[in-house]
Amino acid sequence: MPSLAEALSKPNAFVAGQADVIVVGAGHAGCEAALAAARLGHRVILFTMTLDSLANLPCNPNIGGTAKGQMVREIDAMGGEMGRLADLHMIQFRMLNATKGPAVMSPRAQMDRTGYQRGMKQVLESEPNLKLIQQEITGLLVDDVAGEPGRRKTEGVIAATGSLYIATDVIVCPGTFLDGRVIIGDSVRDSGPDQLSPSIGLGEALTALGLPTRRFKTGTPGRFHRRSIDLDRMETQAADRQAKPFSFDHEDDPTWRPSAEMPCYITWTSDATRQLLSDNMDRSPLYSGVIEGVGPRYCPSIEDKIVKFPSHARHHVFLEPTGLDTHEMYASGLSTSMPEDVQRAMLDTVPGMETAEMMRPAYAIEYLCVDPTILKLSLEVNNIEGLFLAGQINGSSGYEEAAAQGLMAGINAVLRQKGEEPLIIDRSEGYIGVLIDDLVTKGTNEPYRLMTSRAEYRLILRQDNADARLSPIGYKIGLLSEQRYQRFLSKQAAIKEEKDRLKDTLVKKSDLSDKILEDAGSTPLRRTTSLYQLLKRPELSYGTLAPLDPERPTLLPSVCESAEIQIRYEGYIRLEHNRVERFRKLEHRRLPNDIAYDAIRGLRLEARQKLAVRKPGSVGQASRISGVSPADIQVLLVWLEQHKGQAVSRE
Repeated sequence: MPSLAEALSKPNAFVAGQADVIVVGAGHAGCEAALAAARLGHRVILFTMTLDSLANLPCNPNIGGTAKGQMVREIDAMGGEMGRLADLHMIQFRMLNATKGPAVMSPRAQMDRTGYQRGMKQVLESEPNLKLIQQEITGLLVDDVAGEPGRRKTEGVIAATGSLYIATDVIVCPGTFLDGRVIIGDSVRDSGPDQLSPSIGLGEALTALGLPTRRFKTGTPGRFHRRSIDLDRMETQAADRQAKPFSFDHEDDPTWRPSAEMPCYITWTSDATRQLLSDNMDRSPLYSGVIEGVGPRYCPSIEDKIVKFPSHARHHVFLEPTGLDTHEMYASGLSTSMPEDVQRAMLDTVPGMETAEMMRPAYAIEYLCVDPTILKLSLEVNNIEGLFLAGQINGSSGYEEAAAQGLMAGINAVLRQKGEEPLIIDRSEGYIGVLIDDLVTKGTNEPYRLMTSRAEYRLILRQDNADARLSPIGYKIGLLSEQRYQRFLSKQAAIKEEKDRLKDTLVKKSDLSDKILEDAGSTPLRRTTSLYQLLKRPELSYGTLAPLDPERPTLLPSVCESAEIQIRYEGYIRLEHNRVERFRKLEHRRLPNDIAYDAIRGLRLEARQKLAVRKPGSVGQASRISGVSPADIQVLLVWLEQHKGQAVSRE
């Protein structure tokens, strides 16, 4: 890759623009990265292949889901944009796992696809520090760092037209467009999602910089005209009666409502579906060798399900709306790369879809991504100052995972320019921390999907308390307004006050208390107790106890919900916080970047090699690297104690 000086030495060299931060790609990662940096006062240029497809939702137009919903709340708690826009363009809301406890409850909503895109475009265009430019970026400007052999620094980007754009920090967020190719049966063509042009040239530039790359694959089902689907033969899945917003801006706002409440529908594949796909498996690009990339484990294509789950007689198919201004229905569960004739024949085997009009065929898409273990936890590339990667280029999947990485990359690019330490959310603070730590520390050999099971401390990483965990951070770095922060402080004070009041409110044994408790399936009182203690009974709720609490103040619903959860799960939460304290002791044991691991006696060979390559920032991060054993960690701890003085001086 040329340096800026080398690029300027060429005939007709032209500098078309200059900024503090350049963001390449306006998907969900790029939009959040650009907004974060711009709102922190830095000049930003955001490049997109086409202004008509920024913030696109090319697969299922939904936001949230298991663990993902928690992360959208976290993005919002820190001052990101996704939650606010999701609230404005929501057409169906459901709280997943609502009966399984607060640790796994996850908000999910269908979006008005084009409405969400238009909303994000308007937000970007309204940001005074941000320039939005339709231009393909095909190269990077990179120079050596003087006096530091092996280190380089970013100087800007090169457009497909040859024009140069200068910035000291560049955030690359190309999504699935990077060297993308779309596959339907024997048809293979260079393309991004929705038949948009792929990004060609930038992948070669990243490879030339020495970044390790691989190809991943994802796919999307077909789209079908609503009028051609027999929805009466399907099970209706209505929206929740009480929708809840993602954004804390809309929390407790009595005027907030989803823009619509459109139902979804459920049907099933059949034995005929399985037989048809089995008979045509030799035509599947997934099994014929046409597809080279590794696909997602947790969102397999329908032919993959047939092969991997032969004992399953049928599989779910969800018909979901894609917007308010279209009749297109999304068939979740029918993702495939089978030839078009097989796709059409498959519809005859799914009850209610026999006459479905296919408006867009299903397809698989392969794209280039980078091994994320070459990144720091700040998402900056090791040994290339100012180059950040965010989104699916890091091996993740999903809009929410991309948005979270974009937010953090945008913040950390600004902090780097200020000469401040990067912002790292650890695994005990948020799903954002779990996501980034998993990618950077462990890496991934398949498209990574965030799930609640990946979080060790999910009881304290709930969707209801995302603001309590991360709003102080968002305010400190400057993304949350003073008004929003004061509202947050008032809410936290109200929660504490109500918990204290419930501790002091005693209930005596009486006919009224006996009846209320018996009606709720609970044991009558034997002695006077507090409402606080009664709330610990699993069969009782804050609402159930209202008749025993005549002096109860009128509180915001979010205050009541948080107080009840904190009281009910107090013991478990305390145990979780004890585990977090032990975790943080290891996280706070910093490891100097220049440790010569080969010289540490007692470390196994594999551990030496992995630690030397990954350069973990802490003992905790080192412990999560595959191939580093607990015995290796003990050796590291002993070494740190022996070299404490030297380590401090190096830091």
